[in-house]
Amino acid sequence: MSDVLELTAELRTDVGKGASRRLRRAGKRVPAIIYGGEESPQNLTLAVNQLVKVMEQETFYSQILNVVVDGQPTKAVVRDLQRDPASNKVHHVDFQRIDMSKVMHATVPIHFINEDNCVGVKMNGGSILHNMTDVEISCLPTDLPEYIEVDMKDVDVGYSIHLSGLALPAGVSLLAFSHGDDDQDHDIQVVSVEVLRGSEAAEDEDAVEPAGEVPTVADDDKDNADDES
Repeated sequence: MSDVLELTAELRTDVGKGASRRLRRAGKRVPAIIYGGEESPQNLTLAVNQLVKVMEQETFYSQILNVVVDGQPTKAVVRDLQRDPASNKVHHVDFQRIDMSKVMHATVPIHFINEDNCVGVKMNGGSILHNMTDVEISCLPTDLPEYIEVDMKDVDVGYSIHLSGLALPAGVSLLAFSHGDDDQDHDIQVVSVEVLRGSEAAEDEDAVEPAGEVPTVADDDKDNADDES
């Protein structure tokens, strides 16, 4: 697990849509809520400047955070983040408390490495197609990985990597395979290397005639040839 990011929050007593609008209009703080566990939900406010800075880290969206309320840190994860559709400014953040002794579900990013050295791209003119950029996992909070790594170095044209081919850290499992039915039904393709139509490699492939194929002579042409002989 990576270094824990920290956010300092203040309890919010003035609640409701009107209060939230006034808070956002002031431009310095954002409404939030933290819930889960044995404690009651708490309405909070977050400093915009600190929130924006922490959100620059990829781990903000997938890792356990320290949400400090009245000086007391609470382990939590981001469960929802609402933005204004016009300005893209954060409107509201939902945090869920985490029990460090219980298995949790999380969505973590997939990092693709060695794409520039991928044999299917470098040697055979293929293109890498990303079908997934993150994945849902299950693990104890102490085993939560920062990301899942996929090595593209040896993937050739026409080949792909599915969920079942991911190298998972110890203690981590995929939620897709926790349904109790046939795993093959949930073994989604993560990434593939293909020759895209219209590319030079595809045109070269189309230009090559299959070996040993003899052009056929139309019946009319054959009759004319017989008459002339």
